[in-house]
Amino acid sequence: MMTQDTLTHLWLHLGWPLLRLLIFLAIGLLAALFIESLNWTRKMAMIARPLTRFGHLSPLTGAAFSLCFFSGMAANTMLAEGYDKGQMSRKELILANLFNSLPANFLHLPTTFFIAVPIIKGAAFIYIGLTVSAAILRTLFISLLGRALLPATNTEAIQTDMPADQAHPFRSALENTIKRFKRRIRKIVSYTVPIYIFFYYLSEAGFFSAAEEFMAQHLSWLTWLSPQAISILTFQVAAEFTAGLAAAGALLANGSMNVREIVVVLLIGNILSSPIRAIRHQYPYYAGIFKPVLAAELIFFSQSFRALSIVFVTILYYILTM
Repeated sequence: MMTQDTLTHLWLHLGWPLLRLLIFLAIGLLAALFIESLNWTRKMAMIARPLTRFGHLSPLTGAAFSLCFFSGMAANTMLAEGYDKGQMSRKELILANLFNSLPANFLHLPTTFFIAVPIIKGAAFIYIGLTVSAAILRTLFISLLGRALLPATNTEAIQTDMPADQAHPFRSALENTIKRFKRRIRKIVSYTVPIYIFFYYLSEAGFFSAAEEFMAQHLSWLTWLSPQAISILTFQVAAEFTAGLAAAGALLANGSMNVREIVVVLLIGNILSSPIRAIRHQYPYYAGIFKPVLAAELIFFSQSFRALSIVFVTILYYILTM
């Protein structure tokens, strides 16, 4: 029989987080379906039009890019809907998901900025500037890749279902949205809930902690880094970004490390810590929006491109500041 403490623990660490995730997924789905029902996709795509036209990316990708500045879940839902309806190929879906890395980066920018600046001060501006630069490079590179891989005709808008009653477009769009929402949300819940519960039990069993500790304990190959830098990496990989920042702030304050060393080690920690956290936190809701195998594929490409871009800006910064 479950005790009160066990039930409280389950609610705080499983029940409420899962409910909150489903609420945000539902809001994102409603927003994406409503925008599509009003046929606003082309209007929203105007923001990214120069890049999408150059990259042979469809207006749907451009609309998802614009929406991603406000909600990554809604943007991914829009892409999933378009893919399921045959409005974009699997190749473009992967590229579109990667293309959204810039607005997705901006979603988390304020939180990172206001945590980092008080702790590592001026080094925070350089670190954040380099991570944003990496996101911009990813977006530009995806445009080049899209131009090489996608047909030029892909930039033509695919007509979506227009509201039936043109006299009352909002009411008609809302009715269409609710009808499609009911059908789609059942599929999302059927995938998200069991996968989220499975990942919760993996976490409770210590799987992710063990994986992070394993990575932290096997950093000896980074022999070119100082022991102080290794300590920051250990905190950043085994604990969380804030713990790495705290260690970096302390070492910066007492003069043990300079700004350049702090920035480089935080970027390396970013590369090493992101994959496990992406699997742990992203995959459960990605598998609800996309199919589980496709979700894993999207996360793999996203993390690979992210790591390569940050490696590039880290090497560039390291060489330019020698």
